[in-house]
Amino acid sequence: MRVAIETKDLTKEFNGLVAVDSLNLKVKQGEVFGLLGPNGAGKTTLISILCTILKPSSGTASVNGFDILNQPAEVRKSIGVVFQDRSLDDRLTGKENLEMHARLYGVIKDQREKRISEVLELVELEDRANDFVKTYSGGMCRRLEIARGLIHYPTVLFLDEPTLGLDPQTREHVWTYIKELAEREKITIAMTTHYMEEADLLCDRVAIIDHGEVIALNTPYALKNEIGGDSVILKVGDIEKAKEVFDNYKEADGKLVLFVKNAERDINKIFEKARDNKVKIVEASIRKPTLNDVFLKLTGREIREEEIRDHFKERYRVRTRR
Repeated sequence: MRVAIETKDLTKEFNGLVAVDSLNLKVKQGEVFGLLGPNGAGKTTLISILCTILKPSSGTASVNGFDILNQPAEVRKSIGVVFQDRSLDDRLTGKENLEMHARLYGVIKDQREKRISEVLELVELEDRANDFVKTYSGGMCRRLEIARGLIHYPTVLFLDEPTLGLDPQTREHVWTYIKELAEREKITIAMTTHYMEEADLLCDRVAIIDHGEVIALNTPYALKNEIGGDSVILKVGDIEKAKEVFDNYKEADGKLVLFVKNAERDINKIFEKARDNKVKIVEASIRKPTLNDVFLKLTGREIREEEIRDHFKERYRVRTRR
């Protein structure tokens, strides 16, 4: 197995707060690797260290065989990065943004024009290449940033929350481009995300991160199978009483989430048990395993969509104040 990214006891502290805690990871060459977790889990800090933007407090890592501490210039030359915050120059056209980036990264003149055309075609922006970026939609800007991250032929591409703040339809379009990108360019992609379906759809393997630590790592399919079955979500009249009656549960949003082998088969037994113990079930639903259920079972809480929206709104407010 050829390794594209490896961390060894990687740790980062900020004023006593441990953002990344003795992390040990190996990302295989050519895979799409996901870092899934809530706000503050340490995902962006980890990406920043691997891109040599931040220095670790202890431990080390290598990217494409280059040590992040001793060979930072070589690391930067071999990677592409798409950050959470938009970093395009909206006073330039799409093509001019790519031209500038290609020059900065030393793409030779004979290859530059051809490469710009290739990446514009990859993200389906060739017909908007000569339009100013300020006329682009949010989804188009994200696609252009992905194209810019590829302009210098990187072997590892880092995507930090690639669809944060996009509407669901645009998000799905960006997913399509990322999948096609992985297949066509044959590069390693390491991406952070809040979105369960994004990690499930795109990633070959997923590391679930919480409080700077990897609490689970496997393929999305294997992680969901580790739950051992389905989830039954109960809204009950008295949740404390219900907790005394049922086993193998987690509480989420004031509801009881029961983890069972087969929900269709076990649902009648659950209702009978509730009736026998005088627990009133107000509402019940069945859910097949998701990565959110994995996180819930491991941590006792969910990665909530509301937190994602609040996080994006706060980042937007900060940018507008600047």
